[in-house]
Amino acid sequence: MNTVDGKATLNPKIPTQGKELTYSSYLKVKELLELQNPIAQPAAHDEPLFIIIHQVYELWFKLVLFELRSLIQSLESNDLIACFHTLKRVSEIFKVLVQQLNILETMTPTDFNKFRSNLNPASGFQSLQFRELEIISGASIEEYRKFAPLEPEWLPKLSELAQEGNLPQSFKKLLVQRKLVTTLDADAVRTGLLEIYQNPKHHDLRSLCEAFIDYDEQLLLWRFRHVQMVERMIGMKKGTGGSLGVAYLTQTLSKRFFPELWELRTHLSPGY
Repeated sequence: MNTVDGKATLNPKIPTQGKELTYSSYLKVKELLELQNPIAQPAAHDEPLFIIIHQVYELWFKLVLFELRSLIQSLESNDLIACFHTLKRVSEIFKVLVQQLNILETMTPTDFNKFRSNLNPASGFQSLQFRELEIISGASIEEYRKFAPLEPEWLPKLSELAQEGNLPQSFKKLLVQRKLVTTLDADAVRTGLLEIYQNPKHHDLRSLCEAFIDYDEQLLLWRFRHVQMVERMIGMKKGTGGSLGVAYLTQTLSKRFFPELWELRTHLSPGY
């Protein structure tokens, strides 16, 4: 990730060296199509599907990370219009991520088993970008220390990222900036959120809260569908990298990055 004029960019501008820009050169189509390299012998028909789906996931994760960093900047500059736009886009991306699982499920467990053993010790648990996504969304770095042996380079990168702040922190800073809270203890935040929902003058912040709920919900829906897909493919077997597979993934269904917004529903009076 790079910055130009203080704004996040996906990559630095690459000079064309005088060559006329084309569709293929702009999108690096040749290079992109050379990145799918099945390893199963004999060849397994569904391995290209498996590779492409996961490569596309990583591309979407790259865009989501870009958008979430932009979202933090918008929160800190009190630009709520930009916040709404970014959160809408990210939520729509997660809907696409769920739909991609439908494509992956056209592969049967028998088809998957024709190449699954070749994947060891690689594992989806090693997706650094998804861990970065969780950290930026508010996950604690402590959750990942036990998985460090799967990908040793994770921990320093994620620890550094955790120091940069996350969405819930930036949202609470906005509440302080708007003078809705003076401290960030649980009771003060709950009182501030109640004020947002009960006082019509805070309609913009109420809409922001609901957009964060939608983001949390879309991420939870993706986790649920992912768990179901994994169980459909491998049952309760361990993951290829030695992870606990479905048993661990099921635990992640309780993760919510804006728990105060979910809890708030319990405290709202009738009429709100």
